[in-house]
Amino acid sequence: FAGKEYKEALDVLNVALDDNIMSKSEDENLVSDSNDANLSSAILLLKGQIYEAMDNRNLASECFKDALQLDVFCYDAFDSLVQHQMLTKDEEIELMNSLPFDAQCPEDEPNITKFLYETQLKKYDKPNEMVIPAELTLLASNLDVGTALAEKYYYNCDYEQCFTITTSILNKDPFHLQCLPIHISCLMELEKTNALFYLAHKLVDLYPESAVAWYAVGCYYFQISKTDAARRYLSKATTLDRFYGPAWLMYGHSFAVENEHDQAMAAYCRASQLMKGCHLPLLYIGLEYGLSNNIRLAERFFSQAQNIAPGDPFVLHELGVVEYQNGNYSNSLHYFQNSLLRLEKSGQSILPEKWEGLLNNLGHVCRKLKMYEEALSYHEQALILIPQNPSTYAAIGFVHSLTSHWAEAVEYFHKALGLQRDDVFSNTMLSSVIEQLVKETSPCIDTPDELLEYPFPSDVSSDTCNPGEETSDIMTEIITDDIPLSDHTHHTNISMDVEMEGVE
Repeated sequence: FAGKEYKEALDVLNVALDDNIMSKSEDENLVSDSNDANLSSAILLLKGQIYEAMDNRNLASECFKDALQLDVFCYDAFDSLVQHQMLTKDEEIELMNSLPFDAQCPEDEPNITKFLYETQLKKYDKPNEMVIPAELTLLASNLDVGTALAEKYYYNCDYEQCFTITTSILNKDPFHLQCLPIHISCLMELEKTNALFYLAHKLVDLYPESAVAWYAVGCYYFQISKTDAARRYLSKATTLDRFYGPAWLMYGHSFAVENEHDQAMAAYCRASQLMKGCHLPLLYIGLEYGLSNNIRLAERFFSQAQNIAPGDPFVLHELGVVEYQNGNYSNSLHYFQNSLLRLEKSGQSILPEKWEGLLNNLGHVCRKLKMYEEALSYHEQALILIPQNPSTYAAIGFVHSLTSHWAEAVEYFHKALGLQRDDVFSNTMLSSVIEQLVKETSPCIDTPDELLEYPFPSDVSSDTCNPGEETSDIMTEIITDDIPLSDHTHHTNISMDVEMEGVE
C-alpha cells in the first residue's frame, strides 16, 4: 500500500482474511472474539483505504462500515466515512443505528462513544444549537466537541461566533486538522486577510506535505483576487490529497469568478464525486447552469442541494431566483423570505454585504406582485448594506414611477445615472418619467385655471382709477427694484444646463 502497488496489496489482504470472519448471511451477524474482531477490523480498514486510493469509493465505504461493525472503536474507519463525505445524511443515521455500541462498549461507555460519533455527522439539515447530555457535561471543553459546535454555527451563517470558537480551539491546539478548514472559511467570510496569510505561512512551514496547508495558501490568494496564484497552490493541494473536497471547491471558484464556466463545472463535478453527502458542490453546479441560462438543469441541482440542506439560505435564495425567472412570483417570494428569516435567526445584528442581492431580489418580486410599499422597504434596506449601488437606485425609481410618484422617480433615476452614466434603463425611464411629470404638473402651481373676478367698489370714483403718469411711475419703480429680468433668465438657463448634464 505504501508503495502504491494497490492490486498486490489487495491480494495479500484477501489471503489473510479468514473466510469465516468475512462471510455473512442474512440471518447471521459478524461474531468473533475480540482479538479476531480487532484484527479483521484493521484488515478491513486497510482494504478500504486501498479501494479509496483506487477511486473505488463504493467498495471503500463498505469496507469501512464492516470494520466499524466488527470494532466500534475503529475511529479511523469512521473518520474516513465522515471526513471524506462518503455517506449521505440518511446513510449516516442508518450506520449509527446499526453499530453495536451496547454489545462492544463497557457499561459506562456506550453513551459517550455514540455522542462523540454523532458530533461528527453532517450538520447541513439542522444547524441548531448542539445540546450536550447532562451526564456528559465534562465534554463541553473537548476540542472535537467544540469543533462540531463551531461547524454548526458556520452552517447557521453565524460566522462571528464560529470564529470565536475556532480561535479558542486553535489557541489550545494550533494545528487541529478538523478545525482548520472551518477556521480558514471563517477568515475568508470575515475578510481577515492578514490573519489568513499568517496562518497559511505557518502551516506551510510546519506541514509542507499537508493538503490543508496549501489549501490555506490558495484561499489567501483567492481572497486578494490573484486567481492564477490561487489555482497554482490549490492544484498543489489536490495533488497531495486527491480526495480533499474543499480544495476542489475553491479550485472551481477560481474559474467561476472569471466566468470560465467549463473549467469551473469540471472542478465542481469532481468535488461532487468526492463529497457525496455535501450540498455545496450541487449548489455551485446549479449556479453555473443558471449563469449559462440553463434554468431547468439549474433547478434540478438546486433541488438536490435542498434535499441535503433544506434550511440553507444560499440554496433557498437560488431556488427563489429560479422561480422568479420561471414567472412563479409567489413561490419566489416564499423562498426569498425563508432565506431572509434563516439569516435573521442566525444572531447577526447586521446582514453582511453579500446579502444585498437577496434584499434587492425581495424588492423585485414584491414589485411584480404589486406590493410597492414592501418593495421600497427592501430596496432601502439594500441601500444600507451597499449605499452606492446604481441598480438599487434605479429599482427604487422604477417603483416610484409605477406608483405615479414622478418627482421621486426623477430624483432616484438621477442618482442612478450619477453613479453609472451609461445605464440604458435609467436613461430611458428618466426621459419617460420627465414627460409624465411635465404633463401632470401645472405651469403655475396653486394658480386656478380661470381668472378671478373681483367686485368693483361702489365708493371708488372714476378719477381715482384713472391710469395716469403716477401709476406708470409706481410700476416703473417696482420693476426697477425687482431682480433684473436678464439675470433671472440667465439663472434659469444655467439651472436647465445642469439638469440636462445630469440626464446625459
